[in-house]
Amino acid sequence: MRAATGISEGWLDAARRVPSPNCNARPADEVSALVLHSISLPPGQFGGADIERLFTNCLDPQAHPYFAAIAGLRVSAHLLIRRDGECVQFVPFDQRAWHAGRSRWFDPERCCERVELNDFSIGIELEGDEVSPYREAQYRALARVIRALCDGYPGLTLGRITGHAHIAPLRKTDPGPSFDWAYLRRCLLDFM
Repeated sequence: MRAATGISEGWLDAARRVPSPNCNARPADEVSALVLHSISLPPGQFGGADIERLFTNCLDPQAHPYFAAIAGLRVSAHLLIRRDGECVQFVPFDQRAWHAGRSRWFDPERCCERVELNDFSIGIELEGDEVSPYREAQYRALARVIRALCDGYPGLTLGRITGHAHIAPLRKTDPGPSFDWAYLRRCLLDFM
């Protein structure tokens, strides 16, 4: 079965749009990797609007003790997939979102190491943490999104999907050991 969603002018048709100011132009017209992340705000809690507030610079530092340390961050992802499978898009895919930070990755198709993955990757946040199992609805939504992205961006292939932990291993551990990479591959077969 083919994906039932598409991309129009850099926006996923099936996503709710919440534009973030935390983006800029890509240095080259290249989209060729996908980085998976996990996020929960406050840590370990799901639901609510705090992730959207973080990515739009509206997080109240007084609302939770953890927020005081992160409220000044200027970060974003292209897309958030909530626990129920809802997709929320913050940055058009043809723009550079600020999700990967300092990063390096061995590109399996070019057989070389690349740095600064924000320049050429799409960042997808999964609402979750590194210890709680992700939900079926998230895997299904992610598989649909990946299929749409591969259809819309020929430089992006299934072999160019990685996790934040793989591109910044001394700083990051997400999406974590609770993310089932093998199950994602099986879900992708349903949308090919």
